Amino acid sequence: MYIALLAYTAPRNEVDYALAEHAEWLRTHFSRGLFLISGKGDTDHDQVILTRPCVRGKLDAVLATDPLVVQRLAHYTVIEFSATRTAHEFHAINEALAS
Repeated sequence: MYIALLAYTAPRNEVDYALAEHAEWLRTHFSRGLFLISGKGDTDHDQVILTRPCVRGKLDAVLATDPLVVQRLAHYTVIEFSATRTAHEFHAINEALAS
């Protein structure tokens, strides 16, 4: 699994113009099943996305299509991890990782 941390590299007023496109991009990847959770980050990371397990190259390719990245308004830092314990709601994901 991955945690993708998005950090804005442009002033917020410039980022705001691309947020509608970014939201649509998020919806697309939620509907395709890659993204599990997204939301506002702390002061260093403006958004956090938790993804399903996948090939890292695939994730990198998807993140590169984020309108915020394409327009050079933000960049991602990606953390890979193996889920060894999950809440009941994530049990199916954890089982898939174990097999």
